[in-house]
Amino acid sequence: MNCPFIRNAFRPRPSLWCGLLVTLLAGCSLAQADYSTHPQAQAFIAEMVEKEGLDRTAVQALLAQAKRQQTVIDLMSRPAEKTLTWGPYRDIFVQPDRIQAGAQFWHTHRAVLREMEAHYGVPPEIVVAIIGVETFYGRITGNFRVLDALATLAFDYPPRAKFFRSQLKHFLLLVREQNKDPLAFKGSYAGAMGLGQFIPRSYRNYAANYRDDGFIDLWDPQDAIWSVANYLTAPEHDWRRGQQIALPARLTGPLTDAAQAALFNGKLKPELSLAALRTLGIAATVKVPDDRALATPILLNGHNGPEYWLGLHNFYALTRYNHSQLYAMAVHDLAAAVRTAYADRR
Repeated sequence: MNCPFIRNAFRPRPSLWCGLLVTLLAGCSLAQADYSTHPQAQAFIAEMVEKEGLDRTAVQALLAQAKRQQTVIDLMSRPAEKTLTWGPYRDIFVQPDRIQAGAQFWHTHRAVLREMEAHYGVPPEIVVAIIGVETFYGRITGNFRVLDALATLAFDYPPRAKFFRSQLKHFLLLVREQNKDPLAFKGSYAGAMGLGQFIPRSYRNYAANYRDDGFIDLWDPQDAIWSVANYLTAPEHDWRRGQQIALPARLTGPLTDAAQAALFNGKLKPELSLAALRTLGIAATVKVPDDRALATPILLNGHNGPEYWLGLHNFYALTRYNHSQLYAMAVHDLAAAVRTAYADRR
């Protein structure tokens, strides 16, 4: 039997795909209600066949095995970054168990983290903190089948259907390239995978192999460490070696409601210099690296009232991983706490 799903791809284990296709075809009836017969799936199948060289029958068989997950839609509709203020959000990630687990993760993988910092210029605590925020160091990597999550969002979640159809495409290409069983991958409700929670496009474009041994395994701490750093330092994310992330700040005087709304507008990308921001009413409370450095003003609602920060370029780089000020600040704070805990262990 021909193995159509790996056409135009490397073929180290063609029997895997042949056997998988037989199983899929035997286990599904195209007459039943499934994603292979979804009205919007036909255009997707045609694209995968005509533009990517996949076999129509194989793609249909895979989509027939995808199960709609209402929980995925429910979770996508209320992410923590949009439902929590800074105080309770920070409490989830910057707490003793996660801090100590981060120090232990750093200790266990200190040699790889040392190599990573030398190669990429990302401090170990930043990579450790991202893995800590994303999956609690591998404890919570997600139990949804990636195929189910992506199909559900691609065809039954209109607000972001276009984005997730793209991710579903990248997932099918990923498993072809890696020669893996598409039904075996599990991840988050958004289809993110591994310790660093890479969505399929990021897996294909930024995942890096520490040992250079073929398959990039994002569930392996070494590949996960290397991949997170590779993601941050990619030209389009542009982590800058040796630069700060954020500066604590204060208001230099009272602001009208309109002025405060204009200043703290939620933008992630730094656009104004520290000097310009000082004239608008917010200044760092610590020595600044350069008055000409660009920053974005941040207002967080903490347990004890408002907190003011100035996010620098590397803060913006962190938001490329997750487009949220809360997320970037959680990584920033967890990184600092983990670094202290790691130093105390030595």
